[in-house]
Formats: sequence, structure tokens, C-alpha cells
Amino acid sequence: MRIRATVAAVSGALALSALAVPAAQAGNDSDVAANKPSAAERFGSSQNRSAFSTAAAAEALPVVSKVTVNSGTAVAVGTTYAKTFTVSVTASHATGIQDAYVDLWHGTDLDNIDGLLMANEEAATCTASSATTSTCKLTITATPGSDLYMNALAGTWHVTAGALAGDGSIYWNDFHTTHKVQRYSKLTVNASPEPVKKGKTITVTGKLSRANWEDFKYHGYTNQSVKLQFRKKDSSTYTTLKTIKSNSTGELKTTVTASTDGYFRYSFAGTTTTPAVNATGDFVDVQ
Repeated sequence: MRIRATVAAVSGALALSALAVPAAQAGNDSDVAANKPSAAERFGSSQNRSAFSTAAAAEALPVVSKVTVNSGTAVAVGTTYAKTFTVSVTASHATGIQDAYVDLWHGTDLDNIDGLLMANEEAATCTASSATTSTCKLTITATPGSDLYMNALAGTWHVTAGALAGDGSIYWNDFHTTHKVQRYSKLTVNASPEPVKKGKTITVTGKLSRANWEDFKYHGYTNQSVKLQFRKKDSSTYTTLKTIKSNSTGELKTTVTASTDGYFRYSFAGTTTTPAVNATGDFVDVQ
């Protein structure tokens, strides 16, 4: 049985005692949970990096001031390609920062993990801004059908953050923050007829769909509020005309009265599981 700590802030020789209590593993999620490293496993196995210190305890633990995942935006993954994104940890300690760690995990708690996205590198690339503070970067890859093997994984994930100081003291928190991992979305629009006489009816159709990680296709996102927007030919600003809902297959359809040349688009604000998306504007010539 593997060793894991829920939230650990350990230093020097105290690392073992703080991490040595085994945790029960969940039945259905044990394989995923078993792959998640503990602080000792991560930093203790890194070359030239140790979770132990000759001192019984350090005077202070590393302080993590910032954790950034994918430049602060949600991780949106489609059906075909793996998504690789950057994560970073900014931390400080009197003895400097040697290494850092980030992973994303999905589940109710550490004994019930059903999704795990781990760092690709065995050690972070750390850049010092001073003798005490460094920003350390890693990359993580999310693959549809593998790491993201079911649609239920879309939504909010926990973020583990760790930092290793020069004296061997460790900051480690499996609940440091949260981040969204989402099913990539698509949105189309078509306004017709083109051209159209002023005062006549324009029919605007489209479709809102999102990635399905289980069959690798895009399916309509049903019963979602979508805005129909318009911008005049010589303008750069879209104005919302009305809000409609996608039907049972994700299709969109509404009508407006032709008034002036311009572009129509649909705009979706997004949900917890699905990112926001705007359709590319469709130009209509009004005569």
C-alpha cells in the first residue's frame, strides 16, 4: 500500500513521520489513486534532491505565493489531440528553492481519485528572482480517452502544489487550489438569405457542440442559452440581439429583420464543464 498525505507541510527529518501513515485506497479508483505521488515520493526520488535534512527541523517551511495552471485559463481538451500545458509555482525560503511540483486530480478526496494529470518532468525548471525566491515550471499533458477517459471528469479539479527548499524542508498541499478541465466546444452560425432586402427576414441557424471523451466525437450541447449577436460592417463591437436555447441536438435557429450590412454570430458563455465560445461572424449584405 502506498504512502500518501492529504495536506503536508514537513521539514527535514520530520518528513517520514508526517507521511508514514498509510491511507486506505478506494475500490474503483485505486489504480488512479496509486499513481499519485506523495511529497516523499516526489522529492525523495529526484536526483540530487532530498526530502531529508541533517537538522531535526528547519526554522521555516517554504512559502508558496503563486500557483499558475495553463496561464490561468481552463484546460479545454478536444477529441483528437493531447493537450500539453504549463504549470508554475512561485515559492520562497531562506535557503532558496530547489524544486517544485504540481498535479491536477479529480475526486471527492484522496482515497477516491478518478482522474489524475501529473507533471511530465521528474524535476521542475526553476528560475531564481532572488536568493530566496524562484518560479519553477513544469508541463502536464491531458489525453482524451486516456487521462480523460470519461465525460464525468469535466469540471473542477483539485491542484496539488509542492516546493522543496535548499535545506530539504517541504511545502506540500493536495488541496492548494482548484482548476477547470473542460470538454472543448464548437459553435457555428449561418445567416441567410445572402444578400437580402432591407426589412425582409433573416434566418440565423447554427449548432453548439462539445467534445465527447468516450467516443471521440462532437455531440450537440442541449438546452443551453446562446446569444445571437450582430455588428455593423464598419464596427468592431458586437451587440446582443436576443438569447435563445439550443434544442435536443444542439441546433440553434431564430429570425431577425434585415436592417443594415453586418455580421451575425452566436456566442456561448460556457459552463463549468464546457468553455465559452464564439462563432465566426457571418456577413449579410442588406440591399
